[in-house]
Amino acid sequence: MPPVFPVATLDHVVINTRDRIDEAAELYRRLGFTLTPRGYHTLGSMNHLAMFGTDYLELIAAKPGDDSRPEIMGAPIGLNGLVFGTEDATATYEALCRAEVAIDPPRQFSRPVEVTGRAGVLGSGTGTVMTRDAVFRTTQLPRAGTPAGRFYFCQHLTRDLVWRDTWRHHANGAVGVARAVIAAEQPGLLGALFARMFGPQAVRPADDGCTLIAGLSRFDVVTPMALWEMFGEAAPDSRGRQDYMAALTIRTLSLDAVETALEAGGIRGWDRIGTSVLVPAREAFGVTIEFSV
Repeated sequence: MPPVFPVATLDHVVINTRDRIDEAAELYRRLGFTLTPRGYHTLGSMNHLAMFGTDYLELIAAKPGDDSRPEIMGAPIGLNGLVFGTEDATATYEALCRAEVAIDPPRQFSRPVEVTGRAGVLGSGTGTVMTRDAVFRTTQLPRAGTPAGRFYFCQHLTRDLVWRDTWRHHANGAVGVARAVIAAEQPGLLGALFARMFGPQAVRPADDGCTLIAGLSRFDVVTPMALWEMFGEAAPDSRGRQDYMAALTIRTLSLDAVETALEAGGIRGWDRIGTSVLVPAREAFGVTIEFSV
């Protein structure tokens, strides 16, 4: 019987802010994103989200005085996590174990969310404020095996608390993550890992690297030189790293809306090139952001 691989779909992308989440949140609002209220995880981190249609962008930081998330303070600022979606974290963990992919056992955590409405009726408009727990189960590839950053799977047990229409409207017209770009000295190594995880049909060869097809999105793995040719001075500082997560392409409804938002936010150095608007990493907390229709 042929192996059954998990299906690669993007759940969210993670931008590490270390202990500077106030600064990062203010900047991403100036970039035209609507952010959720600050959340506090039971694992010892805090976040803001920019919610899209089926995925989202997360700004993450360590709680002040809490040393339970050393991977946050120990990682550079910038894009540091690419998260796959799963409906069953335990089943995904077991499937990857059978495929001999190193992966950590699932763990469950939560964060409180304030909602309005009658008890049990989210958004009923009665004005009653309640607190419910958004609950997640994740299973993560060991960090030692993925030098470019963190890769893990996330199962949402309370999707209604995360994907809320009021948070999906952005001044820059953003509707989803189309692409993540990863720089790697040997792109084939990460491509081979993706093939073991999702099957060889999910990975395609490309010039200077390879591409993982992840639902409506894709992950391009390219050499550092190819990354420079792609983005030039808009690319992030490698900070001496050979492998690192570098850039995001965000789908937008309108490049004009992007330009208006960037101008209103006082963002510098951006450029409209053909059918995209490019924001340099130095203006987006260490990650190059390309808006594209």
